[in-house]
Amino acid sequence: MTADKACAVVVRDRGALEILAFEHPLAGLQLVKGSVEPGESTEMAAVRELMEEAGIQATVRRHLGEWRSPVTGHTWAFHECLVAQDLPDNWVHFAEDDGGHEFRFFWHPLMSDPSESWHQVFKDALSFLRITLAQA
Repeated sequence: MTADKACAVVVRDRGALEILAFEHPLAGLQLVKGSVEPGESTEMAAVRELMEEAGIQATVRRHLGEWRSPVTGHTWAFHECLVAQDLPDNWVHFAEDDGGHEFRFFWHPLMSDPSESWHQVFKDALSFLRITLAQA
């Protein structure tokens, strides 16, 4: 299975595990992820996507596994990323892709069920991460 999508997983523990997520103005609530470019490792793609979508520099701490989306047919590689600075509870980042969008970042409690504002593919990805991170 060769992953064609990379997902940067940034977590924090505030008494409960939370995962970094954002609201896309046109596509609802999402995790940071994107396509793996030709010749790029999934680790490099995860770090690049985090910089492009959130403006955050990070390093990969560990590979969390791969998952195939039944919704899209894409295979995602999940990488837990370490961020040097403390991140705020929420912020807005202007991302250049697709003509430019303001992404509103927030922390989603990992064990909370995602609302209807999440696309099904991201709900499924969160389910995968709940199981994976609970075993870590």
